[in-house]
Amino acid sequence: MQRPTQGPHTRPIAETLGADSGLRQLLARAREAQQRLALVQRALPPALRPHVRSGSLDPEGWTLLVPNGAVAAKLRQCLPLVEQQLREQGYRPVPLRVKTLAAGR
Repeated sequence: MQRPTQGPHTRPIAETLGADSGLRQLLARAREAQQRLALVQRALPPALRPHVRSGSLDPEGWTLLVPNGAVAAKLRQCLPLVEQQLREQGYRPVPLRVKTLAAGR
């Protein structure tokens, strides 16, 4: 089976993102959000970890996404520990937001 060849105008997505400063910044924020999440996961109780996802990281703060109000309430109780963990690892402090995802997301 023959692999399709890339056309003359096809570029890998990483190259495309890196070529535009706005997209490059967006990609950098997405990577930082995932790095923060990996660190935060270790600070959370084991039962809570699989329910917390990273949302957007922007100058106004970082959003943590959860499936329901009960998980949101427990996560909010853990925020001081999460903030401390991030500070200790050298991340710039930003306000943390907890948002509940709509059903089905």
